[in-house]
This record gives sequence, structure tokens and C-alpha cells, in this order.
Amino acid sequence: MHKLLEYFWKYNLPRWSILLIDLFICAFSLTLAFFLRFNFKSIPQSELENFPLIYSVVLTVRLVSFIISKTYKGVVRYTGSKDASRIFLVVFSGSVVLYVVNIFTRQLMLGYYLIPHSVIIIDALVTIFIMISSRLAVKAIYFENKNPEKQKTQVVIYGAGESGIITKRTLDRDAAVRYKVVGFIDDDEKKKGRSLEGVFVYPTYKLTELIKEYEVESVIISIQHLSPQKKNVVIDQCLQLGVKVLNVPPVAKWINGELSFNQIKVINIEELLEREPIKLDNVLIHEQLNQKVVLITGAAGSIGSELARQCAKFNPMLLVLLDQAESPLYELELEFIEQSSYCKYEVVIGDVRNKERMRNVFNTFKPHIVFHAAAYKHVPMMENNPSESILTNILGTKTIADLAVDFGVQKFVMVSTDKAVNPTNVMGASKRIAEIYIQSLGKQFQTKFITTRFGNVLGSNGSVIPRFKKQIEQGGPITITHPEITRFFMTIPEACQLVLEAGSMGMGGEIFVFDMGKSVKIVDLARKMIKLSGLKEDTDIKIIYTGLRPGEKLYEELLASSENTLPTHHQQILIGKVREYEFAEVKRFIDELILLFNSQNNQLIVSKMKEIVPEFVSNNSVFQTLDKN
Repeated sequence: MHKLLEYFWKYNLPRWSILLIDLFICAFSLTLAFFLRFNFKSIPQSELENFPLIYSVVLTVRLVSFIISKTYKGVVRYTGSKDASRIFLVVFSGSVVLYVVNIFTRQLMLGYYLIPHSVIIIDALVTIFIMISSRLAVKAIYFENKNPEKQKTQVVIYGAGESGIITKRTLDRDAAVRYKVVGFIDDDEKKKGRSLEGVFVYPTYKLTELIKEYEVESVIISIQHLSPQKKNVVIDQCLQLGVKVLNVPPVAKWINGELSFNQIKVINIEELLEREPIKLDNVLIHEQLNQKVVLITGAAGSIGSELARQCAKFNPMLLVLLDQAESPLYELELEFIEQSSYCKYEVVIGDVRNKERMRNVFNTFKPHIVFHAAAYKHVPMMENNPSESILTNILGTKTIADLAVDFGVQKFVMVSTDKAVNPTNVMGASKRIAEIYIQSLGKQFQTKFITTRFGNVLGSNGSVIPRFKKQIEQGGPITITHPEITRFFMTIPEACQLVLEAGSMGMGGEIFVFDMGKSVKIVDLARKMIKLSGLKEDTDIKIIYTGLRPGEKLYEELLASSENTLPTHHQQILIGKVREYEFAEVKRFIDELILLFNSQNNQLIVSKMKEIVPEFVSNNSVFQTLDKN
């Protein structure tokens, strides 16, 4: 018997056999319709005499309609809502034809109705019910045979809305999926205690109880617009109980409007660090970028490439994408080629430190707006190579800023960093000097120079999260510099949106500081990533502390202690009030600093940087001796 079932499931029934079964169902439904019509009493002799003709007419109509619609060609075990809809329409249409035939026989042939109208209606309903339910029964038996209940993983779906129901149906229809939904969780009181497709809806406070009672292994978050705070609460609850958390992607990412199981992914750490969506003044940004030539330096980097994508939405006349990194810039160009909806663009390879090359770029494209994102950003690298930091972060910024003035650029928006506040490393100090230069330059000329300052961005090249992911994939250990180290985090799209917003509202000379939310303890981040991977700290993955790197801070700051802020119309953007410098003095200092590059004397270079930025006090660095002196 078992081998017979295996053979049955392995091979599809011939189509002619399914057609015969459907016709048998139609014959049975017609018989049942007559019995129901006459209350299961004896059928009148006059009706019985017409049975051969009635059955011939009905089955012929059904046969022709099935052949035309090809209902018998579907694979029964994969019957879905579209198959059910087709069966309904075909049977209903056939019954309409029978009704017309009935009137025709009465008027022109027999003088009476061949089939009672009530029988036609009952027959249609019974035929539709049996044909659909029999197919669904075969489907249910097939899936149960493929995935027995005892072999299935118990899951809970968080969200009993439309997305939650679609998620359940996705799990049910995929033969390879071994998940059984034991309950929905929803905070809507109206849904509490109700049953959706045979599964009960429970209130949110029942989640822990449900997980323990059914030994749930996974919770699938299906709510499309769940706030980050609620999402974090649910995930923390699940992780404490050792339950894996999966996430349903936004509807916009569903394939052809349908969700597939492969799209339901394990939730990642970036989603836990997200905040409420930013509300942008799209009208103001559109006014700034519409039909303008926009130059983005460092366009192949994490921030620069996202700025390019965001700017493209606001219909610029031309996007000039400038970077010296050939391969990443080529990848960005391929992306723009594939996205036909993107605006007109030009890809340029060039070094911001080369003034003649940059002059040619400005002369060729004559940009109206410049977003300057090109910079060296890794603290340890710049601590070991101070001369390169002044050449790129300071000379590069000076070169682009000077050319912006020469060519009458309307706005120059510089992407800075929180490490420029009370810098403890060469990289932060170089960015602070660049800030000072463009601020003082802006007071002399009409070009509006604006600085945007924010902390770490999630998923950027070389950031901590990709490194932790790689270490987890390799089996550990995860390396952290210090158990107390904290950082601010912001997603790349969020950072770029705020850069655009700040750039559009800036009148020149401002340093815009972004609300980075709460700082995150790096060790807590690592522990959460271990749990999200379904692993255990110490047992599967160890965490080791390597000590602070040269120039590294324990805690990042967005404003120096002597600074304060002013609010703007955007609650996540503040204006930092900082010390102002005279341009002549700043220019002299910076020219002297850049000339020191040729000496390749790191001590001299850093000493000069400290002279320009008195608050630059080195930490855990060889340059601490300069502070003592």
C-alpha cells in the first residue's frame, strides 16, 4: 500500500483520467441534485423517463466546457485559488448554457422544461463544491504525506493581517517547507480569539506562553509597518527564549506581487538598529536638485553611492559620479545602466587631490551643487599614515572647495564625521581641519558651504557589522577592542536622506549635526548577532578583547563640550554652534601643513595639526608625546 501511494505521488495521473473523474463527479452531483429537489423521496416517473436525455445533455455540456477551459490539465496536488476560480467560472458558465437549453426545449421542442430549474441550481452548487473540495483534499493529503505533522517545525506568525495570512499560505503551499503555523500574534483586540484559516489569533502578551506550550522554534514577523521599538521588543523576547526570528520583506520586494518562502529571511542586525522613517521635505529637496548638475565626489563609496541613488529621484539635469576607485565605480555604473529609471549621469575617474584633473571636471560639467564625500575614514590606517590623511581629507577638500568658488557653485555640502569632535586621532583631526577651512572660506564668497556631521553608518565598507558577520561565519572569535566601547549607528539611506535635507535647508556656514539616537554598546551588538545566528556565546562563538586601537575613543561625541546647538524645522537635524576662524589665518596654517607632506615626518605633521586644532588630544597613540610636550 505504501509503495502504491509512493507511485501515486511520484507520477501524475493521465489527463484523460482526471477528465473522467470530473465527469463522474458531474453525474453524481446531478443525481444528488434530483434527490435534494424531491426531498429524497421517490422521483416522479415523468422525470425518470427523461433521465437518459438529461444526463446526455448535462454531461455533454460539462465535457465540452472542461475541454475548452482545460480544467483537467492542472496538477491536482498543486491546486490553488486560480484553479478554484476557473472551476467555479466553468461550471457556472455550463449551468447558464443548460438554463438556455432548458428554455429552448420548452419553447421549441418538448413544451416543458427538460430539467427543473431548481435542479440546475443545486447541480451547479454541488458540482462546484465537490470538484474544488476533492482537489484540495488530494492536495492536503499530498502535503501531509510529504511533510508529516511530527516532522514539522512549529512556528508563530507575528501579525494576523493580510500579510500574515499570505505568509501562512506561502508556508502551506510549498512542499519543501517543513513549517506548521500554530498561532498568530496580533495586538488588534478585534482579532483576539478568532480563527484564521484554522489557526487561532492570540494577543501579544501570549507570545512567550505560546512559544513554551508548542515548543515553537521560529517566529515570523509579517507586519509590514511594525515600529522599530516594537520589533526590538519582540525580537529580544524571542532571543531570550532561544527562538529564531524570521522576517517577511516589504510587499514591494515580492516577486510579481507574490511572496515566496525563499524571501522569508532570518532577521539581520541592521533591521534592529533602524529607527522611525525620516520625514523629508521633498519639495525643498526637489527645488534644490531639479534640473541641476550635481557633482558627487567619493561616489563609489557607501555614502557617495547612496547619495547618487537618492539624488537621482529628484530629476537632476546631470549626475557627475566621481571617484578614484575603479572597480566600485564600475559597479555603480552598471547599476545605473540597469536602472533605466535613473537620471542622466556621467562617470568620472579622478583623484580629488589632483587640482588640474578636478579643474577639468568643473570646467567640463559646471556643477551647480557639490556633495563632497571623498575621504579616508579608517582611524588606525590614518594614524599610521598621517601624511596621506592631510593629502586626501584636507588638500582634497581644499581643492574641491576652491574650485567650487572659482566656478560659481551654488552649494557645497561636505560629509564629515563625529570623530571631528574633540578629535583623538589623525583622521578626526583632518576632518575637523577640513570643516574649519570650508566654514571660513564660505564667509568670503557667495558659494554656500555646509557641513553635515554624523556617526557610523551600518553596512558601510569596513564597518564593524560586516566584520562581525564574517567572524561568525568563520566560527569566531569575535574581536572587540574594549568591553565598554560604544558607538552611534545610522543606516546608509537614513544618513544620505539627512545629508540631502540639511543641504537643502543650509544657508551657508552651518555644521549640521544629526540626531543619532542612543549610542550602542559594541559588545551587546556582537552578542545579539550571535543569537540571531542561532548560536551561543562561549559555546559556539567566543568574544575576545584586543585593546583600543591607536587613536580610538571609547565613546563618540557629536558636539564638543564647548559647543551648543540650535534646532531646525527637522527634529533630527540640529545646527552646531562652533568656534569661527578667520580665513587668512586658516589658509596660512593649512598651506603650511600641506607643505609638510614632502617632509614625510609624521611627528611634524601631527604637531602642526594639533596647532590648528588645539582640542586634538591623541589617545592610545604614539603621538601622545606631542601632547605632553
